[in-house]
Amino acid sequence: MKTYQPSRAPCPIGRAARLLGDRWILLILREGFLGAERFEEFIQRLSINRAALTSRLAILQEAGLITRDPPSGKRARYLLTDQACALVPLYAEMAKWSAEHLFDDDEMTAGWAASGSHQS
Repeated sequence: MKTYQPSRAPCPIGRAARLLGDRWILLILREGFLGAERFEEFIQRLSINRAALTSRLAILQEAGLITRDPPSGKRARYLLTDQACALVPLYAEMAKWSAEHLFDDDEMTAGWAASGSHQS
């Protein structure tokens, strides 16, 4: 199981990359911004395997980006913290950049850029 080891890099980008550089972390947070809260919602929306989701949710909890309610037991909700919500402008800029530079003019963008909104 993957665990979170905070970076001690002197560079702020290096420290952020340690946490946010994982593809699944980025996508789990995106789905959280778009309203997903339950384990099964993340599974369905991302087609991520259970073990990978479990480890990434643990990392996000340890890093202070989500809380689990209730802390133990079944049917928990995974809620974004204020620290996670502070990433919304970064996600908006990343989506804008991607839509402008990584898609052909005739391609439709989906997800964040197409919705134009998020939930926090």
